[in-house]
Parts: sequence; C-alpha cells; structure tokens
Amino acid sequence: MFQSVLDLFFPKVCFACLFQLSDYETYICTNCRHNLPVTNFHLENDDTVLKTFYGRAKIEHATALLRFEKKGLTQQLIHHLKYKGYEDIGVFLGVWLGEELKSLAAYQNIDAVIPVPLHKKKLRKRGYNQVAKFAQEIAKQLNTAYCDDVLIKITNTASQVKKNRFSRWMNNNELFSIQNKEKINNKHILLVDDIITTGATMEACIAVLNRAQNVKVSVAAMAIA
Repeated sequence: MFQSVLDLFFPKVCFACLFQLSDYETYICTNCRHNLPVTNFHLENDDTVLKTFYGRAKIEHATALLRFEKKGLTQQLIHHLKYKGYEDIGVFLGVWLGEELKSLAAYQNIDAVIPVPLHKKKLRKRGYNQVAKFAQEIAKQLNTAYCDDVLIKITNTASQVKKNRFSRWMNNNELFSIQNKEKINNKHILLVDDIITTGATMEACIAVLNRAQNVKVSVAAMAIA
C-alpha cells in the first residue's frame, strides 16, 4: 500500500523517454528497451572497438554495449546518468553487460574492474562518478574486485564533447596517475568508461596502467560513438 501511494506522488519513469513505467517495467520501458541500438560486439566476436585502439594501445579484449547516436536513446540515457543524477542507469547497464560478459571465456580471467576516474573537483561538483556503479555491477557479475584507488585523475579538464581526435589526445596527455600499483601487478584489468568516441581517454588511462608490472588490459563501455 505504501509503495502504491509513493508511486502515485513520485511515479517511476523510463530513463530514456521519461514516460511513466508500467508496474512490470523497471528502469526502461519495454518500447525503449526494444529500440536501444545494441551492438552485440562481444557476443559476435566483432572487433570494432578493438580497431579503435590499433597502433595506440595494447588491449586484450574490447566491447561496448550500445551505439551512441545524436539525439538517440543512448544519448538520452547517458545524459540523464551524467547530469540528472539517475545513477540507477549505471546499475541497469552494468548488470546487463556483466551478465553477458560472464558467459564468455574472454572475460573469465578478469582480476579487477577499474572505472575511468573523475578529477576530485568534478567529483565533488557532480557528487558521483557516472561510471562507478556501471563498473561495480560488472565486477559483481564477473565475481571479481572493483578497484577505484589505483587510477587517479590529477588534472581537471573541461568537457571534451566538441573536441576533435587530436585535441582530445593532447587534452588527455598526462592527466592520470597510478597509485597502489601492487594491486594490479600481474593482473588482467577491465577498464570501463561511459562513451568511447576517439578512444583518447582510455588510451591515456591504459598508458598509465601499463606502468604496473606485467598488467593486461581489456576495455568495456556503455556505448561507442
């Protein structure tokens, strides 16, 4: 009864279209769920994401759950996650991708899941890292460690949405540092982010992670542009 009253005054809405959810729907309505541009890269051995990093970073495996399209459903989801405080979107996408990855041999030996970090000033302003819950849920599904105290962002930067590939690369050069390297020495790391556009941010993160001893890196993202 209490839940019914709560739903009356604070109805649950779809994180993509913002229409009210039916009783049997959670996070995203059935219509939006069916229309999400799923990539299936990891399920079909598609190396589209891996090709983004060819010649730039050594990566074991790479995938992204959704395609990012301007004014599309994926953009709506990530916008609401990053700027509207809808952190449960990260939970939803993390459980979804994690359940798929745990059935694949390529991701069976992941030792730790690490989110691309936010600078402490941006973290204080936003209140949360939009990638954190996504990474946590993937770690749970893979039955492995979640580690957010190794990769650190040391320089605060403006949004990179309108920057080209070269500008993104210059902007990400030496923005990250590593601490507690012993936690990832001789480990296989899954590095996760929200969107892969040019791959510059992950490339910079991987370069820093490679300062640890004998580390292997795979990557996963909510979406790829």
